[in-house]
Amino acid sequence: MSATLPKLAGIGLKPEHYAHLLASHQNGGGAQPSWVEIHPQNYFGAGGPPHRWLTAIAEVVPICFHSTGLSLGSANGVDVDQLERLAILVERYAPASVSDHLSWSNGETQIYPDLLPVPYTREALDHFARGVEQVQERLDRAILIENPSRYLAFRGDEMSETEFLGSLCSRTGCGLLLDINNVEVSACNLGFDPAAYLREVDPAIVKEIHLAGHATERFSDGTVLEIDDHGSSVSNRCWSLFRDFVARAGPVPTLIERDTNVPEFAELVAEATVADEILMSRVPHVLAA
Repeated sequence: MSATLPKLAGIGLKPEHYAHLLASHQNGGGAQPSWVEIHPQNYFGAGGPPHRWLTAIAEVVPICFHSTGLSLGSANGVDVDQLERLAILVERYAPASVSDHLSWSNGETQIYPDLLPVPYTREALDHFARGVEQVQERLDRAILIENPSRYLAFRGDEMSETEFLGSLCSRTGCGLLLDINNVEVSACNLGFDPAAYLREVDPAIVKEIHLAGHATERFSDGTVLEIDDHGSSVSNRCWSLFRDFVARAGPVPTLIERDTNVPEFAELVAEATVADEILMSRVPHVLAA
């Protein structure tokens, strides 16, 4: 367990990679990720094999929690059951960081299997900030909030996404989990410049970065839709945007994210190695000494 993540690349931990990860550390050979991310909802059970694996892994590599269930933007507020179960897991494993999304999932009578968008208004900002503060008070730590992948924009938005996130971080003390693939997806779907978006992000609030691939659908009328499926390698454009951001911001803990079409352990680690090369090339000499 670690108080902080190294400013190097990690991978999303999947059950099929448990044994590979432990073997790579025990044998001390071959490339290895510097840290791993887990989805805590997969470990809400009290015990059993998943916890035995995770306990062993947490002893050899830093871990972080990336939640999908707090529903911070829901009209009825934070999902308290999810928060309590997350708090138990945080106390048990003391992860280096905890994050969730700029989204909502819980309706009045139904839980949706999606991370749904919030409007960028002052009222929504006030509501979302109260949710973040509630979570941070319960967990006794600052959390990170991830920018969404978007397929539409609301009429009546009163600020940009970067302004909303910057204000949220300033008001609550939370940090930003900057998903560069999500920026790329949203830029295509909503018609903005992803490089300009990233130039609007204050590097001081960025505590982690996510890199991933996405699917592309092309329609007969020429419309192109990018879908954030985490089902392929990091795109060339995403690598380029990442390289430019790191050149400005310096190294940040960076995750290679893959949730569908999960490849072999070695393939994920190879992508993490590419990220490491970019991160380490941007380390100031005074830090590298």
